[in-house]
Amino acid sequence: MTNIPVGTGPLAFGDVVAVARHGAEVTLTDEALKAIAEARAHVDDLASRPTPAYGISTGFGALATRHIHEELRARLQENIVRSHAAGSGPEVEREVVRAMMLLRLSTLATGRTGVRPVTAETLAALLNAGITPVVHEYGSLGCSGDLAPLSHVALALIGEGDVRDADGNKTSAAQALAEAGIQPLTLVAKEGLALLNGTDGMLGMLVLAIEDLRALLRAADIGAAMSVEAQLGTDRVFAQDLQELRPHPGQADSAANLRRLLKDSAIMESHRGPHCNRVQDAYSLRCSPQVHGAARDTLAHAALVAERELASAVDNPVVLPDGRVESNGNFHGAPIAYVLDFLAIPVADVASMAERRTDRMLDVARSHGLPAFLADDPGVDSGYMIAQYTQAAVVNELKRLAVPASVDSIPSSAMQEDHVSMGWGGARKLRRAVDGLTRVVAIEIMTAARALDLRAPLRPGPATAAVVAALRTAVPGPGPDRHVAPEIAAAVDLVRDGSLVTAAESVVGPLA
Repeated sequence: MTNIPVGTGPLAFGDVVAVARHGAEVTLTDEALKAIAEARAHVDDLASRPTPAYGISTGFGALATRHIHEELRARLQENIVRSHAAGSGPEVEREVVRAMMLLRLSTLATGRTGVRPVTAETLAALLNAGITPVVHEYGSLGCSGDLAPLSHVALALIGEGDVRDADGNKTSAAQALAEAGIQPLTLVAKEGLALLNGTDGMLGMLVLAIEDLRALLRAADIGAAMSVEAQLGTDRVFAQDLQELRPHPGQADSAANLRRLLKDSAIMESHRGPHCNRVQDAYSLRCSPQVHGAARDTLAHAALVAERELASAVDNPVVLPDGRVESNGNFHGAPIAYVLDFLAIPVADVASMAERRTDRMLDVARSHGLPAFLADDPGVDSGYMIAQYTQAAVVNELKRLAVPASVDSIPSSAMQEDHVSMGWGGARKLRRAVDGLTRVVAIEIMTAARALDLRAPLRPGPATAAVVAALRTAVPGPGPDRHVAPEIAAAVDLVRDGSLVTAAESVVGPLA
């Protein structure tokens, strides 16, 4: 099994995906353990002094003015975990919780939080044992970090609360840790706070969304190419010299993909001569690179923000190399919250354009010779009429999800935390949006594949033909009406697991 080293430097996107989604194990590097131990020595020194130090010998948030006597400090650290583990609602997905655990471990490994090495090692042991704390949908405001979600993780470290074991069974943390041979922690000064005060939940969801959207935008280009081909559109608008008149990098990449996907198409060649009266295609066909490209450029900006955050040590207070322990505001989730909201906009727009291309293939007034709704016997059969309804319903949902969460702020902690990012909420809705885009793209490809089959004996290009062939392993070709929902589900799976992109790339090489 893959093992990801966690050191004082940043993790890569692939590291996060490997641990969160594919169950890779982790190892703290010697450098990280040394940095953790050095920072802990500074905390121990401060804890022994009579002068109050925030989070070490004081209360938290609005209660920071109270000095906590030494004999109560262990209780203080465990109490913050118990009281802050106040989430509610459905369980958050396993991959999100594992990403959050890994990213908190990465911050601990920087040596800027003041925890003991054993605390970081215990968090790593939970990951390696496949123990996933139960974290709930609601509870984080995205400032002072993802407090409630991270508290549920910390609760498991002290042997309390509920977890899922490696097989997905729900059990108590005490039982799961005992079975894995992991000793529950007794937290000491600073540690409870250090386990809670991070942007790790929203960052983990951002990294996973970026990974998914990179693949989805390639699938969206495939759907657009198949729709252009199926609707007897023109590929001249995708020419490189035309695209260079507006030098956005994402647009150039998308147009290059479309040119390669449509190369050597007999369907395209069939109407390329002087007899063709198609001067301009509809915007949903002609402007695909502009929209898909703008989505790519937005994604590139989001990835830049995520890379910076992966290189961050987010805690409050932090331990500096010279031994100072200073309060700061780096836990505010605004940088992540903005791009989480930003990404929901192109997700909705790419889906909206895909739905418009799908609708054109079903309408006899605009499909250039295809049967109504691609039905076998229109009137007796409805074909893919209602599949487009499903697309439209999802697009409607995506437009609502594009409303930003980060423009709202509900003050908390007796007005000490009087402005919050709502980044966790932005991340949760982006995950739902990515799922919706996957479904919309799958229905477009499924519809375009049927339309291409109905253009026979004319054949699509080698790349799009390979996509149709891959789809046909799970979704049958044209014929009388069938139960459509299982076909949509199968197409969604093939988009989600990358099979359709792989099919196209087996002909044209890696898509941009």
